[in-house]
Amino acid sequence: MSNLIINGLLQSRNPLLTFRRFRGKINIQRPRPPHYERARVLEVIKPYYKKPEFNAPCIDAERAKEMKSKLDNPYETIIAREARNWFEHSNLVAFVHVNSIKQEDMFKAQVALHRHNVSVKVYGKSIMRKAVADTRFEAILPLFEAKTAIIFSPEVQKIKQVLSVLKKTPQLVLMGGIVEGRLLSKNEFMAYATMPDITTVRAQFAAVLDSVGGKIVGDLQCHQSQLVNLLDAYAKNNSKPSEASPADEKVDS
Repeated sequence: MSNLIINGLLQSRNPLLTFRRFRGKINIQRPRPPHYERARVLEVIKPYYKKPEFNAPCIDAERAKEMKSKLDNPYETIIAREARNWFEHSNLVAFVHVNSIKQEDMFKAQVALHRHNVSVKVYGKSIMRKAVADTRFEAILPLFEAKTAIIFSPEVQKIKQVLSVLKKTPQLVLMGGIVEGRLLSKNEFMAYATMPDITTVRAQFAAVLDSVGGKIVGDLQCHQSQLVNLLDAYAKNNSKPSEASPADEKVDS
């Protein structure tokens, strides 16, 4: 009896698990519909997406642009104030398009310009928009669609040194400049470099005015001087016979 109880009732048996493949081939394109209860749950939790409008990307981009313009970045405001100060206190400004260039070569160009008291600055489009908006420099904004460096110098005479450094650095392409508050194209900027300085031009202009005044005085006195010369020659010719007459009298005697 005890053996029956131990062997039959109290003995635990482990379940035997066997795995078998699905008897049919699974159809991926047309799967079997789920069970009714599972289908109800899937229908309830199915996500619902609103159909976007046709011009939704354009509207979202315009809305993001408006939100970005409303946000005021204090750091950009400080940098924009600094850039405007550079424009207002520089008599020579050059705009240079920066192509692919090594930082080492860019540093060498900056050092070469710094030796001539010339500074190189690089600002973004948003900063430049804040810096030159509603000013006389607003026309330069299209130049900042790509990466552009700005060269500042308080002396206009440094234009030759700037062109010399840019000639040695082909990765920096000159696009134009501002000389004494006037916007110049590339050809006008290079032509301005060939002109002498203002002191030399003033001296040449003063010499021209002086020569013109002297020429006018000479033309006014030309007839009087010519008349005096003719009268002097006539007087000398008339005085020669009177001087020779005493000698003739002595010879006759």
